[in-house]
Amino acid sequence: MMQLCPVYWPRAIIHVDMNAFFASIEQRDFPELRGRPVVITNGEQGTCIITCSYEARAFGIHTGMRLREARRRCHDLVRRPARPAVYARVSTAIMRALECVSPDIEVFSVDEAFLDVTRCQRLHGTPLRMARMVKRQVYEASGLLCSVGVSGDKTTAKFAAKLEKPDGLTVIPPWEARERLAGEPVTALCGIADGIAAFLAEHGVRRCGEVGRLPVSVLARRFGNLGRRIWLMCQGEDPEGLHPQAPPPKSVGHGKVTPPDTRDRRLILAWLRHMSEKVGARLRRHGLAAQVFHVGVRTSAGWIARKARLPVPGNHGGDIYRLARGVLDALWRGEGIGQVQVTALDPRPVAQQCELFGAGGTAGEVDAAMDRVNRRFGDLTLAPARLLQRSCMPDVIAPAWKPDGLRQTIDER
Repeated sequence: MMQLCPVYWPRAIIHVDMNAFFASIEQRDFPELRGRPVVITNGEQGTCIITCSYEARAFGIHTGMRLREARRRCHDLVRRPARPAVYARVSTAIMRALECVSPDIEVFSVDEAFLDVTRCQRLHGTPLRMARMVKRQVYEASGLLCSVGVSGDKTTAKFAAKLEKPDGLTVIPPWEARERLAGEPVTALCGIADGIAAFLAEHGVRRCGEVGRLPVSVLARRFGNLGRRIWLMCQGEDPEGLHPQAPPPKSVGHGKVTPPDTRDRRLILAWLRHMSEKVGARLRRHGLAAQVFHVGVRTSAGWIARKARLPVPGNHGGDIYRLARGVLDALWRGEGIGQVQVTALDPRPVAQQCELFGAGGTAGEVDAAMDRVNRRFGDLTLAPARLLQRSCMPDVIAPAWKPDGLRQTIDER
């Protein structure tokens, strides 16, 4: 419920959350899809749902569900192949439009952003007025609706944005945040997943209002600074500021959902090579190298995975693939595969001087030439011959995609 608020807040945060973003773009561009249950998959061959419209969600369909199950639940389902380049352009346009409200913006993901509008109150007026400006800017930039939450901290603003979807606007003034959150389960807050919730439950805490009875030192001993933040989050006092610049990546990875129960070793190796080349290219694009890689394949029983190391940090796709092939040879016993993943776990800036035994020289020159061609003519225009066997399914935009920074990438699903 909205109410008029005092003219000036000591801190004001707006969270913008697009409504079924990819599906909404499809319904915008193809009017015949409006009001219909729409799911997005990776190309015409994709079997895993990337996202879906609210009409589809009414049937219990959700992200990650297999297309066969979704069609069983809804016979009138409409499948649309993903158009990642379109989604990226729309996301970029939205984020740039939001800068007209406040320059203090954190792009949280492809379809979410935080704005700190504290300093803009004397220019634009109340936080409620700026929230309405945000909705108008988003619509003018994209033709899409969004849900907006407003409060005095990031966590409460994000919680508020989810209360009225789609096309909602919820204001929780900071002086009301503690009372408003008190009856909510701790898992209603972003960042508190099952592991943290289980720890809190062991101490008799299941709702946000119960956290204040727990000494902050209990959480701090278990989770460090994150524990202190959790204690404050649950009381509507999240101290976390905005992060306008993308932080250095803790990992760089690419994964691919494959047709279920794939057992053809040549295909699996081709997909691992594909992911290895994409990881290598992305490392090189940002001047990074890595030494430790996580390689995994998912079976019906779970992940088969292992860490593997290069002799020295590198970013050559062939070297990464040899690690991936070694992991597959060591662990895989012919089980059906549904997903592959290759991730660089310790990306670091490339040393100015080549390592004595590093993969410089001809391999580095070939990579540089290949990268120039692929940047100009498209991903993997030049690629190892083994990738002729890779799936023809197109890339899709990764959930963590951002218009600027290291997370600007289009991934496989």
